[in-house]
Amino acid sequence: MKTFIAPIFLALGLTTFVVQAQDQLTADVAPQVELEQCYLKGIAEQLRCGTLQVPENYAEPDGKTISINFAVLPAVRESKQNDPLLILAGGPGQAATELANMIEQAFQSVRQQRDILLIDQRGTGKSHPLSCSMSHVEELVKTDEAIDLAEVAAQCLAKFEDTDLTQYHSVNAIRDFEAVRAALGYQQVNLYGGSYGSRAGLIYMREAPESVRSAVLDAVAPVQVVVGPFGRHGAESFARLVQRCAASQVCNSTFPGLGATYTELMAQLEANPVPLTVRDPLTNEPIEILVTAGRFSSVMRVGLYHPTTRQMLPYVIERTANGDYTPLTGLFGSTMAQSELYMGLTLSVLCSEDLSRVTPELLAADGDNTFIGSRTGDAFIDMCSVWPQQQRPDAWFEPVNSAIPTLLLSGDLDPVTPPAWGDMAAETLSNSRHLIAPQGAHTIVGHTCANKLASQFIKDLDLEALDASCLTKQRPQPFILNSNGKGL
Repeated sequence: MKTFIAPIFLALGLTTFVVQAQDQLTADVAPQVELEQCYLKGIAEQLRCGTLQVPENYAEPDGKTISINFAVLPAVRESKQNDPLLILAGGPGQAATELANMIEQAFQSVRQQRDILLIDQRGTGKSHPLSCSMSHVEELVKTDEAIDLAEVAAQCLAKFEDTDLTQYHSVNAIRDFEAVRAALGYQQVNLYGGSYGSRAGLIYMREAPESVRSAVLDAVAPVQVVVGPFGRHGAESFARLVQRCAASQVCNSTFPGLGATYTELMAQLEANPVPLTVRDPLTNEPIEILVTAGRFSSVMRVGLYHPTTRQMLPYVIERTANGDYTPLTGLFGSTMAQSELYMGLTLSVLCSEDLSRVTPELLAADGDNTFIGSRTGDAFIDMCSVWPQQQRPDAWFEPVNSAIPTLLLSGDLDPVTPPAWGDMAAETLSNSRHLIAPQGAHTIVGHTCANKLASQFIKDLDLEALDASCLTKQRPQPFILNSNGKGL
């Protein structure tokens, strides 16, 4: 079975000037690259941006080069520390500079004393982007079975005939980040990585441990696990939602038998998909879509990522089951409006590093659920069938052993990276502490007090001193009960 495409994945104004020695980013080493005054979306103040040329293939240093784009959010205080916070974006396929506004808000406290460094991973943003749209309007009227994701991937692949896609992998990304760090004169960095960024952080700790002062890994994806098939984890998160609704008198009386309603609705959509006309969230033009079981379950799965959308799902399920598609199309539209990943980078990383390790047994276990089945894993298998792949060393997937001070963060409701993965990573991180937010979902820095805990940790590196009680005090978001927001 296939799935709806987009939910699988989730402007600079430049004036050049050369940084002089007295305007160093560290007190010790003058930057070796030209920086430019720039603006990033969502941040009103002027920042500093630049690019650095690196080999596409590090085994061929005199061969083709690509440009790595980065931005610096300067520390507020003049008496700043010389080890910035380096942001490792998720995905794989997110561009760090495109997350600037969110990062700046989450880490305002860190920025008082430290620069924040955003580097677009190769294949994203302005670092030789491997961009392909996954929101093909003509695909939205097809049944799940009629969508050929291998053909979609092949069309994307055709755009990059002059690019060695096998060089767009996690280890080369860390080499790029290290090149930027050195060129800017930073001796060490503090890492924040969320989701896939947590895996990038672990790889950074393995490949360049002397360059890492500390690491905050949020929604942890250890290198030894396979990323891509998310059916089982999504089903477990959805089961928690159903259980909580059943335990709530008001939710259970409003949406009785929520789990059974969902299962029956999925069966109905499998047999009889529903055609609808909705407004494109970007153009406001009417577009035709076919509500299939695959599209519906994909929107539900993405809705589990954040407490704000989780609280809407019982209402969306109940109204859809009763033939009212307005709440669903609203949630569907917000999903479509989200920034897509750079699909060429997503596939270049996952096809060689994860899907190559998938076994029939893993896929069967992942698909053994009534929530979304094996749709996520099947989708990646289809796309990777046409994507260039290269066998990676077994050592890449061995647990990362490190004594670097590391704060691990998990959300107990996470539908993608369960807390068990954080425990797994902690087993070989001798100087770590794993905190779990009972009401947290995916990447909890964005919706719990974890950002404050991370900021304190980066400041003093004292894991034991962190008072994590604020995570347990957070109350669950109330369920939305009707179109007027009853329940809030």
